[in-house]
Amino acid sequence: MNYLEFEKPLAEIEGKAEELRAMARKNEGMDVSKEAAALDKKAADMLRDLYKNLDPWRKCQVARHADRPHCKDYIDQLFTEFTNLAGDRNFAEDHAIMGGLARFNDQPVVVIGQEKGSDTKSRIERNFGMARPEGYRKAIRLMSLADSFRLPVITLVDTPGAYPGKGAEERGQSEAIARCTQKCLEIGVPLISVIIGEGGSGGAVALASANRVAMLEHSIYSVITPEGCASILWKDAERMREAANALRLTAQDLHKLGIIDKIVSEPLGGAQRKPAEAIDSVGTAIGELLKELGGKKRSELIKDRREKFLAMGAKGLAA
Repeated sequence: MNYLEFEKPLAEIEGKAEELRAMARKNEGMDVSKEAAALDKKAADMLRDLYKNLDPWRKCQVARHADRPHCKDYIDQLFTEFTNLAGDRNFAEDHAIMGGLARFNDQPVVVIGQEKGSDTKSRIERNFGMARPEGYRKAIRLMSLADSFRLPVITLVDTPGAYPGKGAEERGQSEAIARCTQKCLEIGVPLISVIIGEGGSGGAVALASANRVAMLEHSIYSVITPEGCASILWKDAERMREAANALRLTAQDLHKLGIIDKIVSEPLGGAQRKPAEAIDSVGTAIGELLKELGGKKRSELIKDRREKFLAMGAKGLAA
């Protein structure tokens, strides 16, 4: 288990409990059950207190946790008969975005998501979930396919932002993001987006301009990273905590503002502690949202999506 900075006191207690159990395994006559149970209770109480009221910066840390389930984990657990479709039919395959045909609860769908990778090799291959123009053009191709065959689209968002490299800009990064966002708004099938970790800038919006947007409880969604915001506003990236508070990037703030539609609960301690449970919760939420949108006609779905984004922010301003 990888512990975050604010979880260090918890790491010490859980480490001591594990040390006691290790000693007992080596010495059969040693009984440490009471001591270990007491430490377990203390750790559980501390975990509950730590996660009871996380501030925005700590939520950023949780959203970025390396052990958090990623797009591939969700696809493996929630979808069957997944067929990966590669390439943008123009330039190249972008491994930062994965997608294809699948079944969700036996219903044919198209699923698209940003994959960060789980180890050094895969993170480099996936470019840490930062897509290039060809990734967004692949997403456009898949959404067009879904629209042609009347298949619902489910997107899983987890990116610090689109890749800002020179090559990406030369190949039309901003244009690709804009056209991907446009495609989201044009398709006449149900489009559901779930922010499972980081929802960064236009790189996230390009896949999250959906009929319904859900967020995991400790995920984040913002126009820029707190570090980037602090660097621009105050020329000091160390003021990221202040920026995180100002950005209102938590699921709770965004739900109040009407930016997202649903908050999906996470296990105590975050999705990284019980990945399978967190993924099941997301699956339940997707099922509910698909059912909600299932009876709508093509024109209704497009109108619903358009009106949702035109009215965005009005709820928060009125409050």
